[in-house]
Amino acid sequence: MFSKIRQAFKLKYETLNRLEIKRAAILANYEALKKEQPAAAIFPVLKSNAYGHGLKELAQILNETDAPLVAVDSFPEAQILKKYFKRDILILSRMPRKVYTYATSKRYQFAVADEEVLAALPRGAKIHLFLNTGMNREGIKDLPVFLEKNSKKLSQLKIVGLCSHLAHADTIAPENEAQLEKFLAALKYLERTGQRPRWVHLGNSAGVFTLKNDKLTAFRSGLALYGYNPLSPDHPRFNDVDESLQPALELYSRVVARQAVSAGEKVSYSGSYQAQGEENIAVIPFGYYEGLPRRLSSQAVFYCEEEKLVIAGNICMNSTCLRSGSRSLPLGTEIQLISANPKQSNSLSNLAAQAEMIEYELLCGLKANIRRVII
Repeated sequence: MFSKIRQAFKLKYETLNRLEIKRAAILANYEALKKEQPAAAIFPVLKSNAYGHGLKELAQILNETDAPLVAVDSFPEAQILKKYFKRDILILSRMPRKVYTYATSKRYQFAVADEEVLAALPRGAKIHLFLNTGMNREGIKDLPVFLEKNSKKLSQLKIVGLCSHLAHADTIAPENEAQLEKFLAALKYLERTGQRPRWVHLGNSAGVFTLKNDKLTAFRSGLALYGYNPLSPDHPRFNDVDESLQPALELYSRVVARQAVSAGEKVSYSGSYQAQGEENIAVIPFGYYEGLPRRLSSQAVFYCEEEKLVIAGNICMNSTCLRSGSRSLPLGTEIQLISANPKQSNSLSNLAAQAEMIEYELLCGLKANIRRVII
């Protein structure tokens, strides 16, 4: 009782930067993915801090869906999700050998791409055999040889999945069909050995919209779950996919300093902006450390309500200067850095394009220590 009273009166640190995740958008995107593949399961991919959205926050939202499992890259991510997500967790990447000896939760499943991972797994572990069907990054190249060579170890494990990864899923390419054929041939061989894995998954976000085959029982979706189009702009389905997804992330900061400058005065490192007349500069505590690409220096436009604020000069490590014209913005004024509106100039997709990046880079660059709030 006393600890609860102490918590109630405990001073709480209010951060100046805030990342909002729209719960309704995540759930709507999940349903849009399900609609594309009604006979298959959707495995939300939450690696890299849920593409910058926050592991804990996304886990809580996804508990409201029927997703049978979520996929992560590493054991530290799986440990966080074990606390906040109610169902199973697929660990996609290799871990240090010792980790497999204590990653023994029945809710963990493992992608097995080589013999070293297989040998490290504890008895009874649930595994997804990961095939190399053409991307040549990782995976089992010759499934019959792998099964025969490791039959004793495999008999101690539960093969619950067969998976691979498309290299050209965002475009129309002959390699996609070649990978699918190779994958299905491996599935057929595996079934002849008596193994019938519940989860057969080749497709990523783009694959959800481009692959149609009833042998595929699941799809791993990352980018599309968060509301961003995974297809190349020249793909014939690009526009209708664009309309079906809702970006879920918005980012805000607050003014922490102000400067009045006169014509000829320079702003930020290297004097990278020079005032043409009397104007005001507002400073926000968000720089390239927090995830704002330095390539957006003197280019990107942010918003204070309807007012446009252009970056003045070089972005700094933990701060950025903004041109606020004749208006001196009060300290604490809220600035919108990223909008969930795709048509806004400061949408994540537009900022990424302006910085000559892909959405993945900008999302994953948003530091984990930014306060995240579910809206």
